[in-house]
Amino acid sequence: MRNYLIAMATFAGLYGILALGLNLIWGMAGMINLGLAGFFAVGGYASALATSRLGLPIVVGVVAAMLIAAAAGVVMAMVTARLRGDYLAIITLGFAEVVRLVASNEIWLTRGTDGLSGIPGPWRGRVSPEAFNLIYCGIVVLVVAVLMVLLERVRTAPYGRVLRAIRDDEQVTAVAGKAVTAFKVQAFAVGAAVLGLGGALYGHYTSFVAPDTFTTLISIYIVLAVTAGGTGTNVGAVVGAVLVVFFMESTRFLTGWLPLAPVRIAALREFLIGVSLIVVLRFRPDGLVPERIRIVTPPLAEPAQPGGTR
Repeated sequence: MRNYLIAMATFAGLYGILALGLNLIWGMAGMINLGLAGFFAVGGYASALATSRLGLPIVVGVVAAMLIAAAAGVVMAMVTARLRGDYLAIITLGFAEVVRLVASNEIWLTRGTDGLSGIPGPWRGRVSPEAFNLIYCGIVVLVVAVLMVLLERVRTAPYGRVLRAIRDDEQVTAVAGKAVTAFKVQAFAVGAAVLGLGGALYGHYTSFVAPDTFTTLISIYIVLAVTAGGTGTNVGAVVGAVLVVFFMESTRFLTGWLPLAPVRIAALREFLIGVSLIVVLRFRPDGLVPERIRIVTPPLAEPAQPGGTR
């Protein structure tokens, strides 16, 4: 049970990283991104190929994954710069599916549906499996904490205020003299880099990546996590990710004793997860940790003095 809880904490941290990346793109900048699984896969495969085939250190592989995912984010942002709403969601969803199909068919690079195995992990083989799980959980928690601090600085900085202004009204922000397209491309790139980081950490933890791992369902889970936790808040994104993992695993125990076929049990679990999140949003429509925007009140003007002076 102890190893199981550590593994679930690790996966909750990985989901938290993905939620933080989405929160930057969607929660702060207002760009709907349903292609999370695509950037997640790009990061996972990039780091796996860099470390297992090229023999590069894990840190170099992770950095390469972030850079490649960021480059993909720049291309995606530039292609979709003039798209909004449903159109942007469809394009990003198509991007994720294209990445999955490429990974499934380019056997010379990704080994197709067989996936890449033997991805190295930090100290794997030199410590016991239990110790490796605990060490890796600590690494993931540390990464989540660092990302939260950095992205919170971004959110409260003037840069973050511009992103929220773009989210609320893009035209007004442009009239105010801000380069809207440049800000959107930068936000998409940084968010994609965070998603690629999550994919790299996932690959080094499981030691295996395959196209079936990066399905659209992951994108849906992360969108639900950000929505349930609180759109626009980094703490809410992580809280929502932990909540989603909790619902995913608790339903496993709730349905494990039912005399149903595995396919029906899986469908029932998805139903229960959806119902649980709907209940959360019914009572907390703004999320468990709603965004709070500080309103600055201008100082009152001093009364005019006799003679036209103040």
